[in-house]
Amino acid sequence: MKKILLFFACCGTLLLPSCRSHYELSGVQRTRIVVDSRYDRLPDESAARFLAPFKRVNDSIMGPVVGKVARNMHAKRPESGLSNLLADILVWAAKDYGEQPVLGVYNMGGIRADLTRGDVTYGDVLDVAPFENKICFVTLTGAKLMELFAQIATTGGEGVSQGTELVITKKGKLVSARLHGKEIDPQASYRVTTINYLLEGNDKMMAFRSGTNIVAPDEPSNNTRFLIMNYFRDKTKRGEVVDSKVEGRIVVKD
Repeated sequence: MKKILLFFACCGTLLLPSCRSHYELSGVQRTRIVVDSRYDRLPDESAARFLAPFKRVNDSIMGPVVGKVARNMHAKRPESGLSNLLADILVWAAKDYGEQPVLGVYNMGGIRADLTRGDVTYGDVLDVAPFENKICFVTLTGAKLMELFAQIATTGGEGVSQGTELVITKKGKLVSARLHGKEIDPQASYRVTTINYLLEGNDKMMAFRSGTNIVAPDEPSNNTRFLIMNYFRDKTKRGEVVDSKVEGRIVVKD
Protein backbone atom coordinates (compact mmCIF):
# COMPACT_ATOMS: atom_id res chain seq x y z
CA MET A 1 0.00 0.00 0.00
CA LYS A 2 2.85 2.34 0.90
CA LYS A 3 4.48 1.60 -2.47
CA ILE A 4 1.25 2.51 -4.31
CA LEU A 5 0.91 5.81 -2.43
CA LEU A 6 4.55 6.62 -3.07
CA PHE A 7 4.03 5.93 -6.81
CA PHE A 8 1.09 8.36 -7.07
CA ALA A 9 2.95 10.99 -5.05
CA CYS A 10 5.89 10.81 -7.46
CA CYS A 11 3.56 11.01 -10.47
CA GLY A 12 1.87 14.07 -9.01
CA THR A 13 5.21 15.75 -8.45
CA LEU A 14 6.26 15.11 -12.04
CA LEU A 15 3.01 16.43 -13.46
CA LEU A 16 2.91 19.68 -11.48
CA PRO A 17 5.41 21.60 -13.65
CA SER A 18 3.49 20.66 -16.78
CA CYS A 19 0.29 22.27 -15.38
CA ARG A 20 1.94 25.63 -14.93
CA SER A 21 1.58 28.24 -17.66
CA HIS A 22 4.69 29.79 -19.15
CA TYR A 23 2.70 32.83 -20.32
CA GLU A 24 2.26 36.10 -18.46
CA LEU A 25 0.06 39.10 -19.33
CA SER A 26 2.36 41.94 -20.32
CA GLY A 27 -0.23 44.51 -21.36
CA VAL A 28 -3.70 45.25 -22.70
CA GLN A 29 -4.49 47.23 -25.84
CA ARG A 30 -7.74 48.06 -27.54
CA THR A 31 -8.85 49.61 -30.79
CA ARG A 32 -12.13 50.68 -32.36
CA ILE A 33 -13.19 49.11 -35.64
CA VAL A 34 -15.53 51.36 -37.60
CA VAL A 35 -18.05 49.37 -39.61
CA ASP A 36 -19.16 51.59 -42.48
CA SER A 37 -19.54 51.65 -46.29
CA ARG A 38 -15.91 50.60 -46.79
CA TYR A 39 -16.99 47.04 -46.06
CA ASP A 40 -19.55 47.19 -48.89
CA ARG A 41 -16.92 47.53 -51.62
CA LEU A 42 -16.12 43.83 -51.66
CA PRO A 43 -19.31 42.09 -50.50
CA ASP A 44 -19.21 38.41 -49.69
CA GLU A 45 -21.74 36.95 -52.12
CA SER A 46 -22.08 33.64 -50.30
CA ALA A 47 -22.76 35.42 -47.03
CA ALA A 48 -25.31 37.67 -48.73
CA ARG A 49 -27.14 34.65 -50.17
CA PHE A 50 -27.18 33.00 -46.76
CA LEU A 51 -28.60 36.11 -45.07
CA ALA A 52 -31.13 37.00 -47.80
CA PRO A 53 -34.11 34.98 -46.47
CA PHE A 54 -33.55 36.26 -42.94
CA LYS A 55 -33.27 39.83 -44.21
CA ARG A 56 -36.59 39.53 -46.05
CA VAL A 57 -38.35 38.37 -42.88
CA ASN A 58 -36.68 41.06 -40.78
CA ASP A 59 -37.51 43.81 -43.28
CA SER A 60 -41.14 42.67 -43.52
CA ILE A 61 -41.51 43.10 -39.76
CA MET A 62 -39.33 46.11 -39.09
CA GLY A 63 -39.80 48.00 -42.36
CA PRO A 64 -43.47 49.16 -42.34
CA VAL A 65 -43.79 52.92 -41.85
CA VAL A 66 -46.01 53.99 -38.94
CA GLY A 67 -45.68 57.77 -39.34
CA LYS A 68 -43.37 60.72 -39.82
CA VAL A 69 -41.45 63.09 -37.57
CA ALA A 70 -40.83 66.72 -38.41
CA ARG A 71 -37.31 66.90 -37.02
CA ASN A 72 -34.44 64.83 -35.65
CA MET A 73 -35.17 63.90 -32.04
CA HIS A 74 -32.99 62.55 -29.29
CA ALA A 75 -33.12 62.20 -25.52
CA LYS A 76 -31.13 64.73 -23.54
CA ARG A 77 -31.29 66.10 -20.02
CA PRO A 78 -32.81 68.20 -18.63
CA GLU A 79 -35.37 68.18 -21.44
CA SER A 80 -35.56 67.15 -25.07
CA GLY A 81 -38.03 66.83 -27.89
CA LEU A 82 -38.00 63.03 -27.74
CA SER A 83 -38.42 62.72 -23.97
CA ASN A 84 -41.23 65.28 -24.11
CA LEU A 85 -42.90 63.33 -26.89
CA LEU A 86 -42.85 60.01 -25.07
CA ALA A 87 -44.23 61.51 -21.86
CA ASP A 88 -46.99 63.19 -23.89
CA ILE A 89 -47.81 59.89 -25.61
CA LEU A 90 -48.47 58.27 -22.23
CA VAL A 91 -50.99 61.02 -21.44
CA TRP A 92 -52.51 60.70 -24.94
CA ALA A 93 -52.93 56.93 -24.55
CA ALA A 94 -54.67 57.28 -21.18
CA LYS A 95 -58.06 57.87 -22.81
CA ASP A 96 -58.13 54.25 -23.98
CA TYR A 97 -57.99 53.18 -20.32
CA GLY A 98 -60.65 55.58 -19.10
CA GLU A 99 -57.98 57.64 -17.33
CA GLN A 100 -57.35 61.39 -17.21
CA PRO A 101 -53.84 61.88 -15.78
CA VAL A 102 -52.50 65.37 -15.18
CA LEU A 103 -48.89 64.23 -15.60
CA GLY A 104 -46.91 61.73 -17.63
CA VAL A 105 -43.39 60.60 -16.69
CA TYR A 106 -41.00 58.68 -18.96
CA ASN A 107 -37.43 57.92 -17.91
CA MET A 108 -34.48 59.06 -20.00
CA GLY A 109 -32.75 55.72 -19.40
CA GLY A 110 -35.56 53.90 -21.16
CA ILE A 111 -35.03 55.84 -24.41
CA ARG A 112 -32.43 53.85 -26.35
CA ALA A 113 -32.31 55.47 -29.79
CA ASP A 114 -33.03 58.67 -31.71
CA LEU A 115 -35.70 59.41 -34.28
CA THR A 116 -34.56 60.82 -37.60
CA ARG A 117 -36.57 63.36 -39.55
CA GLY A 118 -38.91 61.71 -42.05
CA ASP A 119 -40.44 58.25 -42.04
CA VAL A 120 -40.61 56.31 -38.78
CA THR A 121 -40.79 52.53 -39.06
CA TYR A 122 -41.77 49.80 -36.65
CA GLY A 123 -38.06 49.06 -36.28
CA ASP A 124 -37.32 52.67 -35.37
CA VAL A 125 -39.92 52.56 -32.60
CA LEU A 126 -38.52 49.26 -31.35
CA ASP A 127 -35.05 50.82 -31.20
CA VAL A 128 -36.38 53.73 -29.14
CA ALA A 129 -38.40 51.54 -26.76
CA PRO A 130 -36.86 48.04 -26.76
CA PHE A 131 -37.95 47.03 -23.27
CA GLU A 132 -41.16 45.34 -22.11
CA ASN A 133 -42.29 48.43 -20.20
CA LYS A 134 -46.05 48.90 -19.97
CA ILE A 135 -48.21 51.92 -19.28
CA CYS A 136 -49.65 52.25 -15.78
CA PHE A 137 -51.51 54.77 -13.64
CA VAL A 138 -51.07 55.82 -10.04
CA THR A 139 -52.36 58.49 -7.66
CA LEU A 140 -49.87 60.58 -5.69
CA THR A 141 -50.56 63.15 -3.02
CA GLY A 142 -49.21 66.62 -3.69
CA ALA A 143 -46.54 66.03 -1.07
CA LYS A 144 -45.41 62.83 -2.78
CA LEU A 145 -45.56 64.55 -6.16
CA MET A 146 -43.14 67.16 -4.87
CA GLU A 147 -40.91 64.33 -3.68
CA LEU A 148 -41.06 62.87 -7.19
CA PHE A 149 -40.11 66.21 -8.74
CA ALA A 150 -37.22 66.51 -6.27
CA GLN A 151 -36.03 63.04 -7.29
CA ILE A 152 -36.27 63.98 -10.96
CA ALA A 153 -34.14 67.02 -10.15
CA THR A 154 -31.40 64.80 -8.70
CA THR A 155 -31.09 62.94 -12.02
CA GLY A 156 -30.85 66.20 -13.97
CA GLY A 157 -34.23 65.74 -15.64
CA GLU A 158 -36.56 63.06 -16.99
CA GLY A 159 -39.34 63.01 -19.57
CA VAL A 160 -42.36 64.95 -18.25
CA SER A 161 -45.56 65.81 -20.06
CA GLN A 162 -46.84 69.15 -21.29
CA GLY A 163 -47.95 71.51 -18.54
CA THR A 164 -45.07 70.64 -16.22
CA GLU A 165 -42.87 73.51 -15.04
CA LEU A 166 -39.84 72.51 -13.01
CA VAL A 167 -36.91 74.71 -12.04
CA ILE A 168 -33.85 72.81 -10.83
CA THR A 169 -30.23 73.63 -10.07
CA LYS A 170 -27.09 72.26 -11.69
CA LYS A 171 -26.45 70.38 -8.45
CA GLY A 172 -29.75 68.54 -8.71
CA LYS A 173 -31.94 70.50 -6.31
CA LEU A 174 -35.58 71.32 -6.95
CA VAL A 175 -36.23 75.07 -6.81
CA SER A 176 -39.90 75.20 -7.79
CA ALA A 177 -42.64 73.14 -9.39
CA ARG A 178 -45.92 73.97 -11.07
CA LEU A 179 -48.40 71.84 -12.95
CA HIS A 180 -50.72 73.33 -15.56
CA GLY A 181 -50.05 76.81 -14.23
CA LYS A 182 -50.81 75.99 -10.59
CA GLU A 183 -48.72 75.42 -7.50
CA ILE A 184 -48.72 71.88 -6.11
CA ASP A 185 -51.21 71.41 -3.26
CA PRO A 186 -49.61 69.00 -0.74
CA GLN A 187 -53.03 67.72 0.34
CA ALA A 188 -54.49 67.20 -3.14
CA SER A 189 -54.45 64.00 -5.20
CA TYR A 190 -52.78 63.86 -8.62
CA ARG A 191 -53.31 61.12 -11.18
CA VAL A 192 -50.07 60.23 -12.96
CA THR A 193 -49.29 57.94 -15.88
CA THR A 194 -45.89 56.32 -16.22
CA ILE A 195 -44.37 52.89 -16.95
CA ASN A 196 -44.36 49.89 -14.63
CA TYR A 197 -40.57 49.99 -14.35
CA LEU A 198 -40.76 53.39 -12.66
CA LEU A 199 -43.77 52.40 -10.58
CA GLU A 200 -41.38 50.08 -8.73
CA GLY A 201 -39.25 53.07 -7.71
CA ASN A 202 -36.45 52.51 -10.22
CA ASP A 203 -34.19 55.23 -11.64
CA LYS A 204 -34.28 57.00 -8.25
CA MET A 205 -38.01 57.78 -8.52
CA MET A 206 -38.91 56.19 -5.18
CA ALA A 207 -41.96 58.44 -4.66
CA PHE A 208 -43.92 56.22 -7.05
CA ARG A 209 -43.78 53.44 -4.47
CA SER A 210 -46.07 55.49 -2.23
CA GLY A 211 -48.77 55.70 -4.88
CA THR A 212 -52.33 54.43 -4.49
CA ASN A 213 -55.17 53.31 -6.77
CA ILE A 214 -52.72 51.64 -9.11
CA VAL A 215 -53.86 50.44 -12.52
CA ALA A 216 -51.18 48.39 -14.27
CA PRO A 217 -52.53 46.28 -17.18
CA ASP A 218 -50.18 43.42 -17.94
CA GLU A 219 -51.22 42.40 -21.46
CA PRO A 220 -48.52 42.77 -24.17
CA SER A 221 -50.69 45.29 -26.04
CA ASN A 222 -49.98 47.77 -23.23
CA ASN A 223 -46.27 47.83 -24.06
CA THR A 224 -45.01 51.36 -24.70
CA ARG A 225 -43.78 50.49 -28.19
CA PHE A 226 -47.34 49.71 -29.29
CA LEU A 227 -48.67 52.91 -27.73
CA ILE A 228 -46.01 54.91 -29.57
CA MET A 229 -46.92 53.24 -32.87
CA ASN A 230 -50.63 53.84 -32.24
CA TYR A 231 -49.87 57.53 -31.69
CA PHE A 232 -47.95 57.79 -34.95
CA ARG A 233 -50.65 55.95 -36.88
CA ASP A 234 -53.34 58.21 -35.44
CA LYS A 235 -51.39 61.28 -36.50
CA THR A 236 -50.91 59.81 -39.98
CA LYS A 237 -54.66 59.22 -40.35
CA ARG A 238 -55.18 62.88 -39.52
CA GLY A 239 -52.61 63.92 -42.09
CA GLU A 240 -50.27 65.24 -39.38
CA VAL A 241 -46.52 64.94 -38.96
CA VAL A 242 -45.38 64.26 -35.39
CA ASP A 243 -43.42 67.10 -33.85
CA SER A 244 -42.04 67.82 -30.41
CA LYS A 245 -39.48 70.27 -29.11
CA VAL A 246 -38.00 71.76 -25.97
CA GLU A 247 -40.57 74.00 -24.28
CA GLY A 248 -39.03 74.85 -20.94
CA ARG A 249 -40.70 72.07 -18.99
CA ILE A 250 -37.50 71.63 -16.99
CA VAL A 251 -35.27 74.66 -16.60
CA VAL A 252 -31.83 74.56 -14.98
CA LYS A 253 -30.70 77.63 -13.06
CA ASP A 254 -27.58 78.36 -11.02
